[in-house]
Amino acid sequence: MEESLEEEKDLSTTLFPPAPTGRKLCIRHQRMADEGTNLKLQHSLDLLPDEERSAIAQIWASFSASSHARRDLILRGILTMCCFTELSLLSDQLRDIIRIDPFTLFPSEVSLRVLSYLDATTLTKTAQVNRNWNRLSNDDILWKTMCEQHIERKCHKCGWGLPFLKAKKNWPPGIAGRPTIAARPSSFAQSKRTIDELDRDVYPSESPSKRHKSTSPEPSPVSPIDSPALSGFLSPCPMPATAPTCVTRPWKDVYHERHQVECNWRKGQYVVSTLQGHTEGVMCLQYSEDLHTPSFPVLITGSYDRTARVWNLETGKEIRTLRGHSRAIRALQFDEVKLITGSMDHTLKVWNWRNGQCVRTLEGHTEGVVCLQFDGNVLASGSVDTTVKVWNLRTGECFTLRGHRDWVNAVTIWDSKAGSSDHVSELTGSHQLPDIDAGKMLFSASDDGVIRLWDLNLRQCVRQYHGHVGQVQSIKLLLLDEGCEEPDSAAEPREPDYSEIVGQFQSSVGDGSEETEEPVQPALGAIQPFNHPYTQLPSGLPGFAPVSVSIPTVPPANHPGYDSPAFHPSATYEPHDHERAANRKLPVQKRTGPVPMLISGSLDNTIKVWDVESGRCTKTLFGHIEGVWAVDSDRLRLVSASHDRTIKVWVREQGRCITTLVGHHGAVTCIALGDDKIISGSDDGTVKIWSFARDAKPIPASSSPTPAA
Repeated sequence: MEESLEEEKDLSTTLFPPAPTGRKLCIRHQRMADEGTNLKLQHSLDLLPDEERSAIAQIWASFSASSHARRDLILRGILTMCCFTELSLLSDQLRDIIRIDPFTLFPSEVSLRVLSYLDATTLTKTAQVNRNWNRLSNDDILWKTMCEQHIERKCHKCGWGLPFLKAKKNWPPGIAGRPTIAARPSSFAQSKRTIDELDRDVYPSESPSKRHKSTSPEPSPVSPIDSPALSGFLSPCPMPATAPTCVTRPWKDVYHERHQVECNWRKGQYVVSTLQGHTEGVMCLQYSEDLHTPSFPVLITGSYDRTARVWNLETGKEIRTLRGHSRAIRALQFDEVKLITGSMDHTLKVWNWRNGQCVRTLEGHTEGVVCLQFDGNVLASGSVDTTVKVWNLRTGECFTLRGHRDWVNAVTIWDSKAGSSDHVSELTGSHQLPDIDAGKMLFSASDDGVIRLWDLNLRQCVRQYHGHVGQVQSIKLLLLDEGCEEPDSAAEPREPDYSEIVGQFQSSVGDGSEETEEPVQPALGAIQPFNHPYTQLPSGLPGFAPVSVSIPTVPPANHPGYDSPAFHPSATYEPHDHERAANRKLPVQKRTGPVPMLISGSLDNTIKVWDVESGRCTKTLFGHIEGVWAVDSDRLRLVSASHDRTIKVWVREQGRCITTLVGHHGAVTCIALGDDKIISGSDDGTVKIWSFARDAKPIPASSSPTPAA
């Protein structure tokens, strides 16, 4: 062994003279010494005669002593003398020699920095190279960064986004130190959730359905309405006797789980379950997986059968039926404490949905209540009487917003100051009321084709959004991260000039007194009017939606939304003061917080995306062949429900439909979007759950519902 090392040292000295003092060998020669390449050459050299061995050693020594310029010249000359056989040998040798594993040379911090620029697909391939690459590619911090780039947001590099996927409640309840997952606010606008809120704790020794005997119950949610009646079908979660060992999943598993769900969304792979119980059309629904109790997700639906029903979303069983309204329930919303329903019997009712008790009835509208939303201490409701009423739950005060000229179909409360130091500049005045938080705004959409933005402190309409030519049925407010606004295309599409459309319509239709013998062909690109009597449709009734309308059309002159872009009041019309304020432009400051975006669906068969600050329509989505009754959206996708009995899933940024869901036998009237599911209600009286979850299974047909309360 010592002789071999001595031979290696002598040959290394012969072929490669020692480097000058203070100078290290290059990486190539260091690797040669580690691999014993010189020793292999020495053995081959020993097999030659002495003269040839001396000649070859002299050539090597001369090349080693040459400068870099002379080496280049010698090598080029040798290459010209080589035949294909020698060139093939060089090619085989160079293919392995010139490869360098950078991660054996870099510090771990630099290696992880390099790997952080790879996408997830490439990163999984690098883990298969060797053990060192596998160790680096599976680094937990690296995959946490990958999750931060993709979960509930779209990556700027690859364009993919992954759903948040709130963890299922499969841990034993009451464990000390159990992570609290942020619940979504009651507002339709989603708040930003971070991956640090993800629950990665797994309790392998515990069954998800196992319950422990409790010695002290978990405190119930604090509420004056809910506190006396937490008994019934919901009992407080018991505490375990001993806390089991917690195992934390690696971030790579967290990413992989969500990647599979996103692939299901993109490929349109889902499992459908149907909930049956309502005897007439389902008009509204909401579900929540964020409740502290119970341990299962809760769904509440409202119907034309005058009932609201509470469902266990995991088993599909009906838990409770709430009765009290004398006409159809058109709107509802619930949280941990209460459920508020709006009905065509002109009233709103506040319920303790856990025990079915009606706590309070709110009266004020003179016609049916079509929509509602509450956020904190503010409740807003829209009605057939064309008004919006705002109820202050803190003071009990109620005031009315007037301006719409037809049914108010949707309301959404927006806290314009939430998460931002800058906000829309408020009009100065002496009408500000301290009983509503500053910055509270309200969007309302109506059958008159107009969406209005109200300042609840000023009680004024501060902006109007014009563009729809049919009744606006649904709106959704979306808050995007700063810097993640919709990308501007190279040639930004221009919204049509509606005054020009009206002029073309009037000139082409005429007053009916004379008819030309030969109809004039419209110019290329001109809008061809279609005389469809929108005004003959009963407002807000899904069963009477326009079946024959297949594309957005220009309404006749007597349609409520006909003159929306530039409203010219008649002699008998009394304009409200706040409409004058709404027609002048508000000063807008650059926002530093979430960027608001409004999405609307209308019976003109279109979905529109609006820039809230400028009031400009940035995108129009075409695809439904009949009116759109409901829309919902998150940061990754947009969904819409239509009278054509279909549900469409859209890529919002591109305005492209990626999946169409077919299954309802009537108009789809309401919809809710989750991380891995869509829940829809229809005129056929059923509720469908479209699950895109990994290993999703259909919910078995529910047994006979629990007797009504």
